[in-house]
Amino acid sequence: MNTSRHKGLALMILAVSQLMLALDYTIVFVALPSLGADLGFSANHLQWVVSAYSLVYGGFLLLGGRLSDMLGRRRMFMIAIALFGVGSLIGGLASSQVLLIVARGLQGLGGALLSPSTLSLIMSNFDEGAERNRAMSIWAAMGGVGLSLGLLLGGILTSYLGWEFTFFVNVPVSLIALILAPSVLVESKAGPGHKHFDALGTISVTGGMILLVYYLIQSPIEGWLSMGTLPFGLISAALFIGFAVIERFAKEPLVPFRLFRNRNLSGAALTAALFSASFGTLYYFLTLYTQDVLHYSAIQSGLSFLPLTISALLGSRLINKMLGAAGTAGTIAIGMALGGIGFILLTQLSDKGTVWGMIPGTVIIGLGQALVFTTMFIAGGTGIEPRDQGVSSAIVSTGQQIGSSVGLAIIMAIISASLGSDIKLETSKPFDLNHAVHIAFTVALVITLLGILVAFMTLKQKKRTSEVDRQGISSR
Repeated sequence: MNTSRHKGLALMILAVSQLMLALDYTIVFVALPSLGADLGFSANHLQWVVSAYSLVYGGFLLLGGRLSDMLGRRRMFMIAIALFGVGSLIGGLASSQVLLIVARGLQGLGGALLSPSTLSLIMSNFDEGAERNRAMSIWAAMGGVGLSLGLLLGGILTSYLGWEFTFFVNVPVSLIALILAPSVLVESKAGPGHKHFDALGTISVTGGMILLVYYLIQSPIEGWLSMGTLPFGLISAALFIGFAVIERFAKEPLVPFRLFRNRNLSGAALTAALFSASFGTLYYFLTLYTQDVLHYSAIQSGLSFLPLTISALLGSRLINKMLGAAGTAGTIAIGMALGGIGFILLTQLSDKGTVWGMIPGTVIIGLGQALVFTTMFIAGGTGIEPRDQGVSSAIVSTGQQIGSSVGLAIIMAIISASLGSDIKLETSKPFDLNHAVHIAFTVALVITLLGILVAFMTLKQKKRTSEVDRQGISSR
């Protein structure tokens, strides 16, 4: 366990790393128009700047979690932060579409190794109880705040320094974390029994995820039964079936199916997918609205997310009280409900409106976002043995990343079915684009309602809180 004099620095490194991952997911949204214009991206190909990161991140998270357990969490943290920094540097220097997409994929690989190792390091560097709960709350809160803060920072950097600096900003942070990690983080890993890599399981599940999301992205354009897309969907399904068979008989499976007997972990993973499919897609469509409907500059678009950032930060301070009063399932359900209310308000946005019309909806969504994001990670870590900390956190993060890609793809498919398969959002007239934004937020509303049901049906609730738990909550 970490010594007290290093715990503050350890928490800072882990929290900032989580903040950086969340920032990187949304910071590029505001920069997309400038980036696309400079590098000549078409409207369809521009989506891959976002999807390349999400696909690699989601595809390799499970491997990252198991490697973290087997080889050491601090070691994987350092490898991951180095990969993420190199990917960010290449992205900022990229002069072609291919190089930028490769850089985004490298960032995604670094993130896939980084996310499970940071959460596992919290478990090994902080004492169980109030101290660890407080550290987890701060870590998760940084992720929730980072999603909205990324848009604000992206607008500032793009307007004053150029889109390249949405990548360069990660480089010094990665370097500082890499220097401090050996001295302030305590190494931990699973017992000596974990020696084998599940290569076949890794290949099958990663390939299946990538092909599935590719199918969902391209089918609205080429057709769901087109020979250009259908084979990818069928191969994806076959790979997932193969993965299930491989894991059943593997000596040391990538994902031990016994983990899913833990209702909190299963519920948290599903909640993470629904969270990203609803809250996570908000940033893409609000950026389209502010820049292509209202014609705001990058800095104006970024500043329009300031109320969301502030409300998310305030919401993170309510987590412990909410957990004490409503429990895990209740807190997530309330957060989803707040998100749903916010999405209802955002469906009233007009192509003749202003930023003031966004504020009520985004403030409410920011509060709900903080409640759901933080609590789903706390739920996912409940009742998990130390040897499986890495892979369990990776399961929740995988749900989050795949939910984002699949959610965006489904929303785009519904928009295409409603407005025509040949529609290009970035080049649409403001009226049509505003209608597309309304469709997106209506779908997001439906997903939040589903999230409420999932929270109560899958997450265990304690009718009475023990005295130890009350003391832990009150001392955070």
